Amino acid sequence: MKEDTNKLLAEVNGKKIYQEDVYQLMQNIEDNQRFNSEEGLHILADEMINQEILLADAYNEGYDKDKEFVDELELVKNNMLKNYAMHKIFEQVKLDEAEVKQYYEANKETLNPPVLYEASHILVNDLAEAQKIKEEIDKGLEFAVAAKKYSIDPSKANGGSLGKFPKGVMVKEFQDGLDSINIGEVSKPIKSQFGYHLIKLENKENVDTPSFDKIKDQVYQRLLMVKRQEAYLDKLSKIKKDLDIKKYY
Repeated sequence: MKEDTNKLLAEVNGKKIYQEDVYQLMQNIEDNQRFNSEEGLHILADEMINQEILLADAYNEGYDKDKEFVDELELVKNNMLKNYAMHKIFEQVKLDEAEVKQYYEANKETLNPPVLYEASHILVNDLAEAQKIKEEIDKGLEFAVAAKKYSIDPSKANGGSLGKFPKGVMVKEFQDGLDSINIGEVSKPIKSQFGYHLIKLENKENVDTPSFDKIKDQVYQRLLMVKRQEAYLDKLSKIKKDLDIKKYY
């Protein structure tokens, strides 16, 4: 015979506690297997009774009318309402496969950059030092040895190696420097927000973009995010004109 998971276990001032409620509480407890017995079930049921007793007393004490509680409740309610309003906007966004495929065709390179770089770099604080190191490398000092000796970047431990990475991962100045040299060459000093880089391009390979069928789910999620953002901004543009908005920044 099937167990009745909706068995009534207790009542506190008319508030019914069912076995199903206890199971639900159990799901939210880390290491909940220790309660997976009749004794454990009763322990959790007792705690639910205790919580209802505490709740009843809180109402009797008038805590629900305390300003601190009311203000906190209003904050929680407003945050929940914001999330719900966002949900209502997002649920209106629907995509079909034809639209997803069209987005894939138009954005192949940004979805899966077709160029993969392998490079190393040396990072120092000033231009003069970078130029001095470049001269040493040009005279025969191995790049990896120079990186271990001079670089302030953590990659120095690996001879400056950054491994493989797609286009667009690095800051623009670094990427531009990378694209200015051929495989095996070392760049002139490149300034970025981090300091001055000497970049050695170890390898550069073209990568085949996966077929639509292979990354269909990824493309769907990407387009869904784009469409949701568009719907959100469109909604804001329609409603904010009716509100009194002042900016002080």
